[in-house]
Amino acid sequence: MTDLSALTARQLLAGYDKGEFSPVDATRAALARIEAVQPLVNAFVRVDADDALAQAEASAARWRRKEPQGLVDGVPVSVKDLLLMRGGPTLRGSRTTRAQGSWDEDAPSVARLREHGAVFLGKTTTPEFGWKGVTDSPLSGVTGNPYDPSRTAGGSSGGSAAAVALGAGPLSLGTDGGGSVRIPASFCGIFGLKPTYGRVPLYPSSPFGTLAHVGPMTRDAADAALLMDVISGPDWRDWSQLAPGGSMTAALEGGVKGLRVAYSASFGGQVAVRPEVAAAVRAGVGALAEAGAYVEEADPDFADPVEAFHTLWFSGAARLVQHFGKEQRELLDPGLREIAGMGARYSALDYLAAVDVRMDLGRRMGRLHSAYDLLVTPTLPITAFGAGDEVPKGSGHRRWTGWTPFTYPFNLTQQPAATVPCGLDAGGLPIGLQLVAARHRDDLVMRAAHALYGTGVAAGTGAPPLP
Repeated sequence: MTDLSALTARQLLAGYDKGEFSPVDATRAALARIEAVQPLVNAFVRVDADDALAQAEASAARWRRKEPQGLVDGVPVSVKDLLLMRGGPTLRGSRTTRAQGSWDEDAPSVARLREHGAVFLGKTTTPEFGWKGVTDSPLSGVTGNPYDPSRTAGGSSGGSAAAVALGAGPLSLGTDGGGSVRIPASFCGIFGLKPTYGRVPLYPSSPFGTLAHVGPMTRDAADAALLMDVISGPDWRDWSQLAPGGSMTAALEGGVKGLRVAYSASFGGQVAVRPEVAAAVRAGVGALAEAGAYVEEADPDFADPVEAFHTLWFSGAARLVQHFGKEQRELLDPGLREIAGMGARYSALDYLAAVDVRMDLGRRMGRLHSAYDLLVTPTLPITAFGAGDEVPKGSGHRRWTGWTPFTYPFNLTQQPAATVPCGLDAGGLPIGLQLVAARHRDDLVMRAAHALYGTGVAAGTGAPPLP
């Protein structure tokens, strides 16, 4: 018997079309995986098995009539609990959010999935309001890593990453304001894409402003392209959305032959990268070269923009809690309360100075991409550390940005960036390789990512060892 929880979305759809199995079978398999792994990793905050099976029954009837509703009809999906999904509360990992209410609205990406017949399994864990790069919150506790639950899954889309890695649905929606799709995808050995800002409409808008993107979290690039073709549909509620682009699935073809690739191992020595990580990423870059890409070692011309990022991020946190009373503030994650206090002390001039850094960074990356189609870096300089910690013990870092120097710069520039698994460290923990392209060139990121899956680089991670 085929283990349906191990199949990609595209494989499930092919099986539905041939009548080999049904959306009900796939949904039951995903729900069984949730039941098995939830006690080990804590990836979900809400699962509605009865509703998921009802959706799957309706999808199965459409497939029997040979009338699928859309591109992902009958595919089990999960949604990060920062995005609205009608029928239940979106608590955002916070004890300050009231569960009461009608909760009758979908976020744009969720609405597009519903229109295409997806089966919603439930909502996945997030740190409070998605504020940090690991997934633990006062509301839902700690989310563990599929390869070692004593380690972090990363964040802030850690629940989605763990769910996908463990077969609890092949597709998940995450959000990325400073690496929140790419960080947990890298730590959990799956694919994650932060599209160009505006490619996927977002509503309500993030308190962290135009740093925040919605992106797919999947087992491979082909599934992510399929999901992008669904969630990129227009929605009038997002005034900053881009005009619809071409099909991401169609963009997968073509390979990397002739593409110009800049490989930066450490941003010119600015980042201390663990040797095992550096070696795995270098091997992935070698695979791109063997596939026909022109690869040169070249570093982007910028200094670490972390202070500018902090100004924008902490200001967003301050705005988020601006109207909270004393009792609500006492319920917050202490780290979120701390950065909100710091953000409240910035002036408008401080904020605009950070915007200046952001614009300069964008120009510098524009210059790099006038010479190179893609930039390749490690996704993270380390592998997963202890669950429940914001930073690795003994690292000397104060905030999560200390160990994510390769991710947040590209939220500032709004460029498309993806992480592809490229191996395991000696402890059996996944390593990620990051692909970055110029704004609006999501197609190049997806082409290169798909090519890496074709080379077998991503197969080096293997399946998580959990039962």
